[in-house]
Amino acid sequence: MLKQNLQQKLLQKLSPQQLQFIKLLQIPTVMLDARIKEELEENPALEDISLMAHNEEKDEYDFDNDDKEDFKESESDLSEEFSIEDYLQQDDEKDYATSLAYDSDDDDDKKELPYAESRSFFEMLQFQLNMVDLDDRHFLIAQQIIGSLDDDGYLRRPVLSLIDDLAFSQNVDATEEEVEDMMKIIQSFDPPGIGARDLQECLLIQLRKKDQDNRVVHLAIEIVENYLDEFTKKHYDKLERSLGISSDELKAAVNEILKLNPKPGDSSADSNIKQMQVIPDFHIANNDGVLILTLNSRNAPELRVSRDYKEMFQTYDKQTSKDKKLKEAVQFVKQKLDSAKWFIDAIKQRQQTLIKTMNAIMHYQYDYFLEGDERKLKPMILKDIADQIGMDISTVSRVANSKYVQTEFGTFLLKSFFSEAIQTESGEEVSNREVKKILEDCIGNEDKRRPLADEKLAEILKDKGYNIARRTVAKYREQMNIPVARLRKEL
Repeated sequence: MLKQNLQQKLLQKLSPQQLQFIKLLQIPTVMLDARIKEELEENPALEDISLMAHNEEKDEYDFDNDDKEDFKESESDLSEEFSIEDYLQQDDEKDYATSLAYDSDDDDDKKELPYAESRSFFEMLQFQLNMVDLDDRHFLIAQQIIGSLDDDGYLRRPVLSLIDDLAFSQNVDATEEEVEDMMKIIQSFDPPGIGARDLQECLLIQLRKKDQDNRVVHLAIEIVENYLDEFTKKHYDKLERSLGISSDELKAAVNEILKLNPKPGDSSADSNIKQMQVIPDFHIANNDGVLILTLNSRNAPELRVSRDYKEMFQTYDKQTSKDKKLKEAVQFVKQKLDSAKWFIDAIKQRQQTLIKTMNAIMHYQYDYFLEGDERKLKPMILKDIADQIGMDISTVSRVANSKYVQTEFGTFLLKSFFSEAIQTESGEEVSNREVKKILEDCIGNEDKRRPLADEKLAEILKDKGYNIARRTVAKYREQMNIPVARLRKEL
């Protein structure tokens, strides 16, 4: 049986303006320029004052005095004749002209920037393959193998799968022997170790390219070929007994192996992967014991609503005839004007939130920012800052997770200044960053032939007044990407 009833509910929804602010808040400075440029291209009612000033300087440079007068006269004539009907007819042309203007600006910028020409990892391999004398059939097989390599230079695709790929994509009926032969050719390319199917094969390829008569190289090959598991687990005593060698001989062989590259493809990673540049959002300067906080100027772009679009909207109010086509055009103009205002307001709100949050963090950790001593970092959680500035924890989290501050002792992610509290035996609360710093110093100064175990590190911390359990020491060590004692052992 069907029934109809009315029901009232209270729902909390974010407005489009709030969503826009949230998205703008969480992006770092390095991405803000691209976001503003995207908005400028999408919304012709939004203008960048600095960009317009740059274009005006170009115009002043390009025109002489006579040309300027002619240009001003023609410009005034156009403004007098301008109407919203003209806008309707030329809408497509204006959009096209706007995109061309931005493209030309981009081209001008590109001409001024020098670019270093470099080959990618796969282009380098292809270039070396072109130097090998092969028939068309074997060239296609080798090319398929190169295309199947991972970014780290390994070939993890089985031979039978490569044969299937060649049959389907290249119409080549290859045999296992032919694929293996082409793999050996590729493994002879630079960088050494390329085309290996696992770590052991990668290391052996590199070692076999060295002097085989060298006793150390020969010993390194034997270790990798027959005792790789013992080597990776650093069971050096077992290796000495099994190989019947001294500790000095083993040390020389281990050093030879450590010189090898376990990921040969990564040597050209810079050509393939564009590293994200870290641009600080804030700067903190120490002026005779007084900290001065400034916001990166790139976070404060000079944006305004287009005057032409304002005038266009005002022109409509004076029009006596308001047909359907005219109303649609004005609705479009109003939408663009509102969007431009919202975007400018969101940018301003972003600036205020950033400076307010960072100012609270700076004063909370004032002693640390004066000297840069991590031991002076106070325990601080997101709620501490959120309560100070009267904002939600999620807002502080968005700022802390993606923003950087430049100080006199380095550039840091804001998130790194937040830490939990640990109570000492005297009852004083300290930051766990302080404990991590002591752990790092202890491990850095340990005897690498007898590295400190987690139990011993816990005892050292207890002697210093920090009652930390062994499992907590292990957690902090893992957070700092420090391996266990056995893997820190050196000969």
